[in-house]
Amino acid sequence: MSRLHTVRIDQATGHAAQLFGAIKSSIGMVPNAYVTIGSNSTVALEAALNLDGALRKGSLSQKQIEVVKLAVSAVAECDYCLAAHSLMGKHAGLSVEAIRAIRTASPTGDAAIDALAAFARRLVRTVGTVPAAVLDEVKAAGYSDAQVVDTLLAVASITFTNLLNRVNDTIVDFPAAN
Repeated sequence: MSRLHTVRIDQATGHAAQLFGAIKSSIGMVPNAYVTIGSNSTVALEAALNLDGALRKGSLSQKQIEVVKLAVSAVAECDYCLAAHSLMGKHAGLSVEAIRAIRTASPTGDAAIDALAAFARRLVRTVGTVPAAVLDEVKAAGYSDAQVVDTLLAVASITFTNLLNRVNDTIVDFPAAN
């Protein structure tokens, strides 16, 4: 059960109703995480949606974005985001085996994906200045400076929803990550 205030989608009003309607028409449902965010802050929901929209226009492929979101969600142990991004990862072209490997910090067999996932995990597990060698590793795997910056944006995006779902204990409305 949600810990934070939520409204039923059919009872939402104003800007929340508009955002929920746009989400539903876009993906066919309004995920519980978005319901919780929008029920409490339409500003936060709109920002999260805009952030993800900006990511889709950036230098990372959807597959790469999902690699980052899966790696970060695994570190955060966010069951909701692991389920959601396991499904989205499949839609983006990640195999079930690669998704499992990313979630467990195991090799996927794709050096570029492994380097991106390791970079994302390193960012969220450490504090202070990132050692130059860490940046050199992801760049050696073929990632440009623009992709590094867009990776930071993807980390910021998923960190917000990880935190929301961990605070709220959001009910998972996606197939469970396995």
